[in-house]
Amino acid sequence: MILQTERLYLRELEQSDYCALCGILKDPEVMYAYEHAFDNAEVQDWLEKQKQRYSDYGFGLWAVILKETNKMIGQCGLTMQDCAGEEVLEVGYLFQKAYWHQGYATEAAVACKEYAFEQLHAKEVYSIIRDSNITSQNVAKRNGMTMRKKFTKHYYGMDMPHLVFSVKRTP
Repeated sequence: MILQTERLYLRELEQSDYCALCGILKDPEVMYAYEHAFDNAEVQDWLEKQKQRYSDYGFGLWAVILKETNKMIGQCGLTMQDCAGEEVLEVGYLFQKAYWHQGYATEAAVACKEYAFEQLHAKEVYSIIRDSNITSQNVAKRNGMTMRKKFTKHYYGMDMPHLVFSVKRTP
């Protein structure tokens, strides 16, 4: 276990999480901001990428487990991301649709931000969010973040406008 909150715990993703991860990444409604639901190979690549991040950085996107049921309901964690040519530490989150609008994303994102500040001694943490993804923008705001800038990512052959939210560690 990496982090624990009132209702959740976060741990490294494992191969045994593949099916639960498929329930997130293969769902077109969950992946609407990507404009692309993943196929089986892309889900496996995603899982492998997180394992590589754990090895390279000591963090990545983690499985979010609901304590009450011990079920994986999403993923949330920290990743190094390109933000208009600058590498930044991002809090990212994706949850199964059945668990939207219940405060789980905010609960997990706040825990990840606090981990970044307290354990990694980060000076600033970001969330890079598709301009059309109002729900994720609201999670970033509830995580104490403010919109700082806009830029366009090129992803899967498309230009996708993104908003950059961040919060700085207070001394």
